[in-house]
Amino acid sequence: MYKNEKLDEFNEYIKFRKIAIIGLGVSNLPLLDYLYQKKAKVTVFDERNLDEIPKDIMDKIMTYEFEYSFGKNSLEKLTGFQIIFRSPSCLPTRIELEKARKEGAIVTTEIEMLMEMCPGKIIGVTGSDGKTTTTSMINSILKKANYNTFLGGNIGTPLFTRLAEMTPEDIVVLELSSFQLMNMSISPQIAVITNVTPNHLNIHKDYQEYIDAKKNIFKFQDENGILILNYDNSITKECAKQANGKVIFFSSETKLDNGFIVDENIIKECNDKIRKHILDTKKVILRGNHNYQNIATAIAATKTLVDIDIAIEAIKEFKPVEHRIEFVREIDGVKWYNDSASSSPTRTLSGINSFHENIVLIAGGYDKNLDYEPLGKPIIDKVSNLILIGQTSEKIYDVVKLESENQNKKIPINMCESLEQAIEVAKKVTKKGEVVLFSPASASFDMFKDFADRGNKFKNLVNKI
Repeated sequence: MYKNEKLDEFNEYIKFRKIAIIGLGVSNLPLLDYLYQKKAKVTVFDERNLDEIPKDIMDKIMTYEFEYSFGKNSLEKLTGFQIIFRSPSCLPTRIELEKARKEGAIVTTEIEMLMEMCPGKIIGVTGSDGKTTTTSMINSILKKANYNTFLGGNIGTPLFTRLAEMTPEDIVVLELSSFQLMNMSISPQIAVITNVTPNHLNIHKDYQEYIDAKKNIFKFQDENGILILNYDNSITKECAKQANGKVIFFSSETKLDNGFIVDENIIKECNDKIRKHILDTKKVILRGNHNYQNIATAIAATKTLVDIDIAIEAIKEFKPVEHRIEFVREIDGVKWYNDSASSSPTRTLSGINSFHENIVLIAGGYDKNLDYEPLGKPIIDKVSNLILIGQTSEKIYDVVKLESENQNKKIPINMCESLEQAIEVAKKVTKKGEVVLFSPASASFDMFKDFADRGNKFKNLVNKI
């Protein structure tokens, strides 16, 4: 039986040490049980007030006799700790964390500690768009090849508390957000950046901070590392110059001499200008050029681990991940699609470009300070009716109106107060043969708990029609 010495050392170290957990979100909750069992002296911090903490979590904190500090100023008491586990949403640039670091505390995350102590190979995927689909597809390919895998990071369940189950033969597949990658000092052996476009600018100091966080996924690789990059994205293309290991490009715009390309809906592997056809995209369930890029990326990431024929089998069976151009149902010749995970203009643009039918688009949501100008022309060109909700509805309306005037072409625009009202309007205006696409181009937090909550509500409403 494999013995993880790094994990054993860590478990011994934390006994009776002062450990802080900042944020009681999904990634940190398993730490409550784990640290209690390892006899650590835990203090829990959360910006919510006591009455906002779920009862089951609060019961656990009281049962374990953990200290706690809640409310907006909770981090004022962050002093005297040996290790601080921050949640991804608590950025390492916080003044309180900088102060604690100067006092000698190790400021980390459960995902960074997982990567430090994981005995097997790690494949990490980041990017502004396409992370979840690509990560899930890589995992499916590895499973098809009979690897024992652990899927986690920004999707699935937190994996730190499962380290004891892992062996050197296992592969961990992680989706990594910019918040998880910030201040990371370790990189996975195989790293993927799908693309980089402006995102989360309501939280990051600026766009450069966001880009720099993404780069941590490969910055600490050695010469044996593998980095998969998007040749069509100027930022990711430039990352190749900073890579320590091997770079593999993918592209849907350039016929590369080496790498993987999407060329006339055929995925090809390129070696010294010889291009081998490996997959006709008509044979996959996923639709849209952005998904064909995701397929090329997943094949590139697993190339050294899996026979390409096995990878192709897995891809042909792969179904869209929930809330990503997810077919809900057909009603009277109209197909309804849930694309709630599209929380930025570039993602909605990919959704629009996935259809040859006329689209009735439902968009709008929480404002992340993003530029909606790129959506103007595609909406005027491909959308027969635009339905807007949420904080960003005015921003989207303005860019569409401007493009409408430029092209001297008008489309109906409906401003709605709720998702329910938007669906009622969509029912009335959509013609047979058209599709209704719910692709918000915005985050969900103005009306919903998260994008999954938003997508589930959309599906429930559509299924009641």
